[in-house]
Amino acid sequence: MALMPKKEVSTANVLDTGAHTILGPEASFDGKLVFQGQVRIDGHFKGQIETEDIVTIAKSGEVEADLDVGTLKLHGLLRGNVKASKLVELHPPARLIGDIETPQLVIHAGVIFEGSCRMENLDRPRPELLAGKNGNAKNDAKPADAAPAEKN
Repeated sequence: MALMPKKEVSTANVLDTGAHTILGPEASFDGKLVFQGQVRIDGHFKGQIETEDIVTIAKSGEVEADLDVGTLKLHGLLRGNVKASKLVELHPPARLIGDIETPQLVIHAGVIFEGSCRMENLDRPRPELLAGKNGNAKNDAKPADAAPAEKN
């Protein structure tokens, strides 16, 4: 009877994140994920993620979802909007296509971020960025009593 060598499985990446739950690289999941503790996504996820804790999307992770989390650590691909109550960290070769709302944002060199970021007054409604005090950006661009510029 021949014995097959035992295949060594590296847990180094799993242990580095402290993740309680892992969606492996061959796994694919569609739906809503609500949890406590840390989750690491190495596979494919589509839907919605909600937690007050940490979500790590690994280099092999591909996520298409809106996230409402405590902290996001992104190394892979995310298509969707992120609302993080504590922190968003983008590590190379991460790619985020979507908007971010968070009080703290770290973007390392080599990351692609296509979207907008809001970091202040997260508990208040968003003011119109282009509207002036009269609600008309064109009329508020210069004071009404300003003299026209002289032509030479």
